[in-house]
Amino acid sequence: MTFTVAIAGRPNVGKSTLFNRLVGRKLAIVDDTPGVTRDWRAAEARLGGLEFTAIDTAGLEEAFGDSLEGRLRRQTERALERADVVLLLIDGRAGVTPLDRHFAGWLREQGRPVVVVANKCEGSAGLSGQLDAFELGLGEPVGISAEHGEGMADLVEALLPYAPPDPVADDDFGEAAPAEDGDPEAVEDGIGPERPLRLAIVGRPNVGKSTLLNRLVGEERVLTGPEPGMTRDAISVDWHWQDRWFRLVDTAGLRRRARVDEKLERLAVAETLRVVRLAHVVLLVVDAAAILDRQDLTIARLVVDEGRGLVIAVNKWDAVEDRTKALAQLSDRLQTSLSQARGVATATVSALTGQGIDAMLAATVATYQVWNRRIPTAQLNRWLEQATAEHSPPLVDGRRIKLRYMTQVKARPPTFALWVSKPVDLPEAYQRYLVAGLRDRFTLPGVPLRLLLRKSRNPYAEG
Repeated sequence: MTFTVAIAGRPNVGKSTLFNRLVGRKLAIVDDTPGVTRDWRAAEARLGGLEFTAIDTAGLEEAFGDSLEGRLRRQTERALERADVVLLLIDGRAGVTPLDRHFAGWLREQGRPVVVVANKCEGSAGLSGQLDAFELGLGEPVGISAEHGEGMADLVEALLPYAPPDPVADDDFGEAAPAEDGDPEAVEDGIGPERPLRLAIVGRPNVGKSTLLNRLVGEERVLTGPEPGMTRDAISVDWHWQDRWFRLVDTAGLRRRARVDEKLERLAVAETLRVVRLAHVVLLVVDAAAILDRQDLTIARLVVDEGRGLVIAVNKWDAVEDRTKALAQLSDRLQTSLSQARGVATATVSALTGQGIDAMLAATVATYQVWNRRIPTAQLNRWLEQATAEHSPPLVDGRRIKLRYMTQVKARPPTFALWVSKPVDLPEAYQRYLVAGLRDRFTLPGVPLRLLLRKSRNPYAEG
């Protein structure tokens, strides 16, 4: 059984740096620019024998209403509601500021345990700021350096009182109590024998990716608004639909490379590309008012090149007037510009109203199952014999290329090895014919198929 630790504080005090230190990897984007973090994110952390869930939050600011800062504050408040203890981070080198005092008082009113942590205390640089933090009235402050890993032992000691007791306790006879099977908390957290389907939500800026994720999980989990580039970090949420667990990942909008010039946007795009490479299925969200424009197709080809399953969600469908024309345009664009993933699943949805969500999720699960398909070798070779009989391989130097044997070497995506007498001379057109035949015969729509050519061994060559 674990507990939850939220990291809060004004902007640019090192919350994301500490979060990355606790979880042991660079999950959150870190930069000197204030306000980099906008959505709260959670991950499993481990520190000095303690295991807990760490939550990174946006910088606290005195703002309300529908302004960007006000919406950021509401997001942080939602995250703090989930915490068992809050780490109020201050900048030890800058000392205690009026904003630190204000939010220390606000956190005290919330009734949650608070540990004051003075960051950037490497060496003696932040000692005076650490001592000044006593005035906040929240107990003894802990001095650390999140960047250099200093003071982590003191942080462990400060967190120990909030850690739950060991669930395996000794009874009066000194024997360990048996662990209970089927821990309900493990089920609620999405932990179990079935690994979640990793679904990355990608697309151009302002097509409704974050709105769609919020609609799926039933709460305002990520920040939304009319401002472009709202999402920066990739935010993952474990979620259950019907009988399957999903790990939904909202990502930053992908613009054309020529327009990506700011450092923060470059970092956000790099994080999105990393998420795509780790996904099982990628949900490409497009705007119904501009279906599959050049940038959409570029993203789709990237997904296919990475070997991920692809589903296209046409969002804002409730605002489309001529739906027949829009569907015809979508079909035409897919046939002419995305032939390498022929049969890709599409769904028309409205993230605002929830229209078409179930059909979209069903298409996602179906694509995932195709992406995992394995075909018996005997069936493959019976098909190969029929395919070569209907359309013979070409002649090279007066002799026909021989296709001897085929087997599937891996799934995710389906990858096939074909032993050929002269693999270098087998034309790409004939390889495309074979891939199309595989897709049709074994019903493999919407996922990339890989065909690896292998040279047949001549048993008499050595002699």
